[in-house]
Amino acid sequence: MKRLLFVGLVALATAASAVAASMKCAPYRGAISADASGRVLFADNADRPAYPASVTKLMTALLVLEDVRAKKYTFFDKVTATPDVYRCEPSWVGIKPGEQMTVRDLLLALMVESANDAAIALGIHSAGSFDGFVAKMNARAKELGMNATTYYNPNGLPPNKAKRYPWKNFNVSTAADQLKLAVQLLKYSEILEFTSVKTAALVKTPTGFRVSVTRQVNRPLRETKFAPGESLVKNLRNHNNIMVKDKQKVIGPDGKECVDGLKTGYIDAGGSSVVLTGTRKGKRVIVVVLGSDSQLDAKGRVVKGGSEIRDEHARRLLVDALDAQAW
Repeated sequence: MKRLLFVGLVALATAASAVAASMKCAPYRGAISADASGRVLFADNADRPAYPASVTKLMTALLVLEDVRAKKYTFFDKVTATPDVYRCEPSWVGIKPGEQMTVRDLLLALMVESANDAAIALGIHSAGSFDGFVAKMNARAKELGMNATTYYNPNGLPPNKAKRYPWKNFNVSTAADQLKLAVQLLKYSEILEFTSVKTAALVKTPTGFRVSVTRQVNRPLRETKFAPGESLVKNLRNHNNIMVKDKQKVIGPDGKECVDGLKTGYIDAGGSSVVLTGTRKGKRVIVVVLGSDSQLDAKGRVVKGGSEIRDEHARRLLVDALDAQAW
């Protein structure tokens, strides 16, 4: 793996219309690591465009957290789903038009289950319309200097007219841009209350759904209690394998788990991606790996899956970044 140490980011310039046909490769399209301030520790093709897939949901989450901080609404306000939630496919909650969830529960579904319908519901609640929220996403990306990023939807799904998707193209970004987003998002400590959830229960209520957290990083197991008229729909499991799987966890000298976020993503056209963060002795680092493809043998058979390759490199970069911090 090529290591390039530098302080500043390279100039970024790309457009969705000029995106290369293949947006995934082994071991990745691009990768970058940094400390919490955004000071880069490692970069490899960090300015190469990729399809972020569900990593897109980090921008959706940022805009919601900014709305809450601005007191436009609270985490406990109820969101009523519109027919726009049908413009997606799993992973999803399954919320129907007219049903309700709180902003908090939609954010949990967004970060734990990677629920595509939750992203749409939150976006419309934030901006009043689907198109309005996408415009808000792109405006915020520009403000953050994410000049190589273009969003067409709030969840990262690929365009597909046959499945009622209204967007015209893939969301496009780079590892360097996603680092900028992560640095900004982590200024809102509340985000970790959502991204550090390992498992949760999706509960059907008389008016919609709610999410009950059952296990969180460095916290004991919680029991889900049901009110009259409620029932379990399914158990949710975070897709962040480095945070969830025992063999992949990063443990600090104090015996505590280091990784507490942020988000994975995958689509066939773009491969597997992750924005990862963790702390050791109070020092936080961020790692981005975008577009990992499966490793194939001479006959085209999968030797190692794209998510496995993504996790392998992201974990190594995270450990290296933690080791590089001055104690």
